[in-house]
Parts: sequence; C-alpha cells; structure tokens
Amino acid sequence: MTDGDAVFRALVDAHRAGRPVVLATVVDTRGSVPRHPGSRMLVDPEVGLVGTIGGGCGEAEVLAAAREAQESGQPRLVRVELTDSTEGWSPAICGGVMEVLVEPVPVS
Repeated sequence: MTDGDAVFRALVDAHRAGRPVVLATVVDTRGSVPRHPGSRMLVDPEVGLVGTIGGGCGEAEVLAAAREAQESGQPRLVRVELTDSTEGWSPAICGGVMEVLVEPVPVS
C-alpha cells in the first residue's frame, strides 16, 4: 500500500467514524525538499498521523498549523522553509521550500 492509499483509507475511516481530521498536501516546492507536490499527510487527533510530508521540523510546523486549522475550521497555506544558516547546519536541513495546504475535513 502506498502513502496515498493509506491516507485515503484513513480519511474514509475517519469519515465513517464521524471524526474531524485535517489533510495536509504539498502543493508547491522549490529547491531540495523531502517530498514533492501531491504528497499528503492526514492528521487525526484520535489515531495520529497517516502519511508524511517529510518529517522533522517542517512537519512539526504543519502539525501546529493543522491544530489551528481544525480549531478555526479554515484552511491555510503554510510555507515550510527547510533552510538554515551555516552556523546552525544540520543534516536534516534540505535547503528548499515547500508550500503545504492544510485543510480541515469536517464531519458531515
């Protein structure tokens, strides 16, 4: 099963269970990034994360935005900068930028 399949199945399961979730989708990238447009991650407060948009500090930024989006009910675009100065160099820094759409999926 691919990440996309797992995210879709988790989304269907959440819908059937009546759980609101947040879908994060990479919509644009520049430079070196861990994931590319179309990569998705589902944030389900009861189940956890399904899929990934790259892990690390960038994913942590998206998780914080997902919480805010779920509380407000409003989608938002998150700019994840995976850059750092040479003094703070880390092998986890890719050097690129990702734009991630964070969308609350309400219970219908």
